Amino acid sequence: MNHKKLGQNDSAVSPVIGVILMVAITVILAAVIAGFVFGMVGNVKGAKTVAVTVQQPEQTKITVMYQGGQDASEFSYGFVTVTPGTGSKAGTLTFNNGTTVAGTQSYLSNVVGNSVTITTTGDFAGRDRVVVVGTFSDSSQQVLLDTFL
Repeated sequence: MNHKKLGQNDSAVSPVIGVILMVAITVILAAVIAGFVFGMVGNVKGAKTVAVTVQQPEQTKITVMYQGGQDASEFSYGFVTVTPGTGSKAGTLTFNNGTTVAGTQSYLSNVVGNSVTITTTGDFAGRDRVVVVGTFSDSSQQVLLDTFL
């Protein structure tokens, strides 16, 4: 005995869902292919791997040293920036290599073992921020070190 009401047809549900799924898959595939064709995918550059260390051997000195690393051949130079903390009596900052660009910034070369020593007439007594930004042969820049001493 068939108890279907007049005008009720369940057979159309599956084809409608199938068509919707096929259209969705087609749109997704078209978006992925367009991304590759127009270069929107695959141009993301990874982070470079080089090491920079910082230490405070004395209350009046901070030393930043370039250690090299996996991408050392691409490292061109870096800039060391020192911002004295609120507890410091920084006085006048002096960079050892004489290439001070601004009051708190100095050049770090790409020679492994090269260091920049920052000396103050006061003292580095608290939460002094040291930031090193590296520039690479492809002109990209990356923060290599951002720390407090």
